Amino acid sequence: MQTNRPYDYEIPTALAESVQPGMRVWVPFGHRDVAGMVVGIDAAPTFTGELKPISSVLDPAPVLNAELLALAHWLADTTYAFWISCIQTMLPTMLKVDTDKTVTAATPAGEALLTAPEVSLTAMTDQTELAKLLRGVASGDLVVHYRRHDRAKVKTETHAVPLLTPADYAKAAAALRANATQQRALLQTLSDWAAAGQQPAIADSQLPRAPFTAAAKRGWVRLEEREVYRDPYPELRGAKLTTPLPLTADQQPVVATVTAAVAARRAETFLLEGVTGSGKTEVYLQIIAQAIAAGRTALMLVPEIALTPQMVHRVTGRFGRQVAVLHSGLSDGEKFDEWRRIQRGEAKIVVGARSAAFAPLTNIGVFIIDEEHETSYKQDDAPRYHARDVVLHRAATFGAPVVLGSATPSLESRARAEKGVYTLLRLPERINQQPMPPVTIIDMRDAMKKSGQEDFSQELLTALQDRVARHEQSVLLLNRRGFSSFVMCRECGYVVQCPNCDISLTLHMDTHTLRCHYCGHEEPIPHRCPSCGSTKIRYYGTGTQKVEAKLNELLPEARVLRMDVDTTRKKGGHAKLLAKFGRHEADILLGTQMIAKGLDFPDVTLVGVINADTGLGLPDFRASERTFQLLTQVSGRAGRADKPGSVIIQTFNPDHYAITYAKHHDYEGFFRREMAIRHLGHYPPYYFTIKLTVSHQSAEQAAKAIYSLAKTLKAGLTPAAIVLGPTPGAIARLKNRYYYQIVVKYTREPKLAATLTQILDSTQQSGRQGFQVAIDREPQSFV
Repeated sequence: MQTNRPYDYEIPTALAESVQPGMRVWVPFGHRDVAGMVVGIDAAPTFTGELKPISSVLDPAPVLNAELLALAHWLADTTYAFWISCIQTMLPTMLKVDTDKTVTAATPAGEALLTAPEVSLTAMTDQTELAKLLRGVASGDLVVHYRRHDRAKVKTETHAVPLLTPADYAKAAAALRANATQQRALLQTLSDWAAAGQQPAIADSQLPRAPFTAAAKRGWVRLEEREVYRDPYPELRGAKLTTPLPLTADQQPVVATVTAAVAARRAETFLLEGVTGSGKTEVYLQIIAQAIAAGRTALMLVPEIALTPQMVHRVTGRFGRQVAVLHSGLSDGEKFDEWRRIQRGEAKIVVGARSAAFAPLTNIGVFIIDEEHETSYKQDDAPRYHARDVVLHRAATFGAPVVLGSATPSLESRARAEKGVYTLLRLPERINQQPMPPVTIIDMRDAMKKSGQEDFSQELLTALQDRVARHEQSVLLLNRRGFSSFVMCRECGYVVQCPNCDISLTLHMDTHTLRCHYCGHEEPIPHRCPSCGSTKIRYYGTGTQKVEAKLNELLPEARVLRMDVDTTRKKGGHAKLLAKFGRHEADILLGTQMIAKGLDFPDVTLVGVINADTGLGLPDFRASERTFQLLTQVSGRAGRADKPGSVIIQTFNPDHYAITYAKHHDYEGFFRREMAIRHLGHYPPYYFTIKLTVSHQSAEQAAKAIYSLAKTLKAGLTPAAIVLGPTPGAIARLKNRYYYQIVVKYTREPKLAATLTQILDSTQQSGRQGFQVAIDREPQSFV
């Protein structure tokens, strides 16, 4: 917090024409040099002392334009985050500057400590050796040096530039020895290139590099390194573009309404409520086409990396190389190159996940957020922004409409549409006029008595067998990865816990380990109870691995694909699994919630939900909403083409309203029921919320700090505000830190922002004593 403000530096005369706002620079700061961002240029300093000059400029042109610099400042204010953190969030990883620290000897005693004239502290892995060097620095025997390490690296290809005429190449070939076949072939290739005026990459020539190097020494050719972009989707290169589809009677007014706002440069927000399979993607594509035709650009967000490949295929299939992709599944190099294509104006359309909200597009004509209800649009750590808020802010800047699309809009968005803050547009029918698939609810309390199976009712097993026999496909949803939920001793009740977090470890049979899904801790599966020594230690609950193994046992003829975090860790994992399923190389796609949205496979005629209750028991006021959304979304994967589909939902709570409304695909009924419950409980969208969290390695220290902050917070609130807590976090200990939280519910609190800023200011010093304080506006989860 002490450095969360601009600092004045002198611009040296030599750099006077070069330095601009939005450039990264290298500056002296204290006893070392650091990277900084130029946020403004003034004729006179506000600092009264002697100014230090900028050491060097890291960029030939600004990496952030004026709009994005202003956006970073707004983001810092609204998310209670550091300004520089917001700036760094907007930049690709390769534009972040590392500092390499090395030490050299200052005294003979220092020379005795070193194994070389200069030793890197940054690369030091031996903790004992590192401690010895740090003691040398503290005693003055060693001196620390700081050097910048800019990660930004462009990919290059070596191109061959012919320097002679075809006739000259022919003369050179005639002078060669008779057995110099490789050089003769090279000269013929160079002659052909010279005649055609070509300067190709030598990697495309089918010839080895060595002859080109020798030819360059003889003056036959010049080798040039030229920048080339890394292509995250090479398989789409050169594909034939698709043509717009005829719009249905429902789609036409939606497209006309939004494109009118694009033409009028009106920053209007539209909530597009369209049932699954109603053709929302085609509506998006035709709206984007209108914005591009008007000379503007377009930004489209999708919630999951898993959805990005399919959406990229659709958008790239329509617009070709005008499309750039930004999401965390790309390599750092690919993200850097896609970001530069956008910044240079070579890409007019951006498709990506949450962070793509900061894409450096200019003159944006339309913003689209698909599956707008998804919680993945909210960033969990600082800056804790919601992509929807960022998009709405940018839309106001550019005078562009925003389209929020979903079959199951968030209650907050739908309530805003009811109030007229958003304009509600509807697509109530599927484009092929197919009805929504019928949903069967299976009461697992009865089904387990009949079949003896805890995961599969007889109805679901029979339906799966039927689809396999008919060469149709099925999708199975289980919202829990791993083999089982926990391991417990049947003698004494001992549950294997994570040593770092207050949560049980999850069994993973592929690695034969117990794993914590919060901190990553792993340990072997115990064969005896660590508490009582009994061998009766067993796993309980269900995970995707366990269901996959059970499926292979019960339906050996079925080919099963499992799609969860564990099977999609590698780059391109989502796309490969979906492509395999699309090629009909599997009969059943089993997965977590990542399979519930956006997937469109014509042969999927059955959707099964193993246990609809996994999210209902969470201590979160949005639990029912998320369960309803998940069930409705996954139900929409069935019967999307000509073949009719059906849905089977297994549950231990068949009468719960979230499940009964999902059975009837009744969003309107669920919305009214849930809104009444939210009103009674004083929760969003009737109230705003703020979550204040304190953590420390000592539970006592964390508790003291939260109670102290509670006093400061309550002093700045009106009596109308509702304060929940202080209480321990739902998971009280994570990664060996103890968490306490306060939740504030309010409608209007004029002093709240100032009070929270004051809390942040006052807690910065305590951060050095191990405290961490986080403020989250409109948290998506209180767990």
